[in-house]
Amino acid sequence: MKVLAGPLGQLLGTIYGFVGHYAFSIIIFTIIVKLVLFPLTLKQLKSTKEMQEVQPKIKALQDKYKNDKETLNIKTMELYKEHKINPLSGCLPLLIQMPILFGLFAALRQPDLYVFSAADWAAFGEQAINAPFLWMPNLVAPDSLANIFTGNDFFTKLPGVLPILAAVLTYVQMQQMSKGQSQANDQMKMMNTMMPFMILYFGTQMSGGLVLYWAVSTLFQLVQQTMIKRNKKEEVK
Repeated sequence: MKVLAGPLGQLLGTIYGFVGHYAFSIIIFTIIVKLVLFPLTLKQLKSTKEMQEVQPKIKALQDKYKNDKETLNIKTMELYKEHKINPLSGCLPLLIQMPILFGLFAALRQPDLYVFSAADWAAFGEQAINAPFLWMPNLVAPDSLANIFTGNDFFTKLPGVLPILAAVLTYVQMQQMSKGQSQANDQMKMMNTMMPFMILYFGTQMSGGLVLYWAVSTLFQLVQQTMIKRNKKEEVK
């Protein structure tokens, strides 16, 4: 991940040089990444629309071959091929984000190496990463409920507000993408179910800064999807 952590950390450090606040730097960094990935978001929405359009045909196949799962799978894939649809292409932006997430994880884990230069680290680097943000004492440690309910070690094992928010936003975003696909494929259904729980679990293990990136990224994509769909509806009218 050093290959990705280097440039991602430099970008984050450059933003911090202008903003002067570590959490806000991560938020601006996230927005920049989402704008760069915007063409993929458009492709994702196009794929979702195409999947919705073939749902009646898929339902017909499921009724016809309900007792022959092997034939059903073959006919479904033939239908996708006929309409030039990749049923997993809707997950492409999510998959593209994973290397970015891993690279950012490495950068945030060693900000003295990837985000701040040696001189900057001595001047303000350590102070920057340990600065409080909202209810969190810093963005280095994972966010747990102990940040709100202090004085009880039990709450240190429970996900905090930020991981919960990130998981909820992930669930809403994935449900929005699969809306209208009542007969969604098994892979998509599994992804819709498992991904929010994965985000919730990893949110208790990863730094608050990384979870902040994911929450803002997901929220930004939700806004993007809503605006794009609204504009398309107005064009149709």
